[in-house]
Amino acid sequence: MREFEYQTHGTCSRLITFSLDGETRVHNIRFFGGCNGNLKGIGALCEGRRAEDVISKLEGIRCGMKDTSCPDQLAEALKKAVAQSNG
Repeated sequence: MREFEYQTHGTCSRLITFSLDGETRVHNIRFFGGCNGNLKGIGALCEGRRAEDVISKLEGIRCGMKDTSCPDQLAEALKKAVAQSNG
């Protein structure tokens, strides 16, 4: 398993850490900062799912008047991680 760290932009959370296995399944998602319970829930719901599936579900979600959200930032982090894993 490969570990990743992503500095978020435009959200209450500051950092997301997670792992991807050889089949690009997501594991051990942790958000630092933000709405603790909601973000633990997102992590639990995404655990073991393929990164591409998580991206398709979370990409583009907005938080209030912001241009992004913590789920959207997770999608961005996963896109970068998948690109690194493939390249």
